[in-house]
Amino acid sequence: MIFGGEFVAGIDLVDVSLWLFTLFFVGLIFYLRKEDRREGYPLESDTTGRHEPSGVFWMPKKKSYNLPHGRGELTMASGPRDERDHAIRRTAVWPGAPYVPTGDPMQDGVGPASYANRQDVPDLTMEGLPRIAPYRASPGYEVAKQDQDPRGLDIVGLDKVVAGKVVDLWVDRSEAMIRYLEVEVPVAAVAVVTESRPVGEDPVAAAAVVGTTRVLVPMPFVKVHGGLNPKVTVEAVTAEQLQAAPRTAEELTVTRLEEDRISGYFGGGKLYATAARSEPWL
Repeated sequence: MIFGGEFVAGIDLVDVSLWLFTLFFVGLIFYLRKEDRREGYPLESDTTGRHEPSGVFWMPKKKSYNLPHGRGELTMASGPRDERDHAIRRTAVWPGAPYVPTGDPMQDGVGPASYANRQDVPDLTMEGLPRIAPYRASPGYEVAKQDQDPRGLDIVGLDKVVAGKVVDLWVDRSEAMIRYLEVEVPVAAVAVVTESRPVGEDPVAAAAVVGTTRVLVPMPFVKVHGGLNPKVTVEAVTAEQLQAAPRTAEELTVTRLEEDRISGYFGGGKLYATAARSEPWL
């Protein structure tokens, strides 16, 4: 008898293949649903912060990752919990109620100005070099001749006030594109003036420029103008807010955490830079 694919009566290779595929697919779903809980789990109550039960089978086991460029090994089951005390308050007691900031939301990093607690180390290229670095530390990069070079130009905030001067560009060596403008801004020291004040009146606080510092401004938030009046404008923040932007700890590198804080700060300005921006249109 010629073999027709049957093992026993009523069972053939098609049935076996279908069941094997079904079991494989169910196992794949089970595996993926466990692995996707390495970030954002265990869930926590929106009102109390209490951990929600995750079940017996769904939380993944600990897994070790070998970090590149000699940065060691990372072992974890799920992402670390954010334990920061945010400067916000709930507007109602029910779950899903909105929050409102209790301080300066751009400095406190809440709402659209929020940022993730990424590793406080620079991102690296495949060769192990800092991925994002200034032009002065990246030989071989230059601004295209047909484009306006922003270096040396004033940068103006949304209030039309000059905030500082662009002194360098920061390039992404992996993507060959400009990520930040490095801006030199004044540093003001506040002094209390008491002389020549009538008795009973409060002293006056006066600010005096005592030096300069440098901040990074993300390229997507700026516009470079050429022509007869070349300048750089940023509509996300005022001049004073730009001068108070987060700084980098090192002169020639920016860490992943610093990148998130800087981007969050300028992104938050889209809502919090002025009181009018956070109010409804109607």
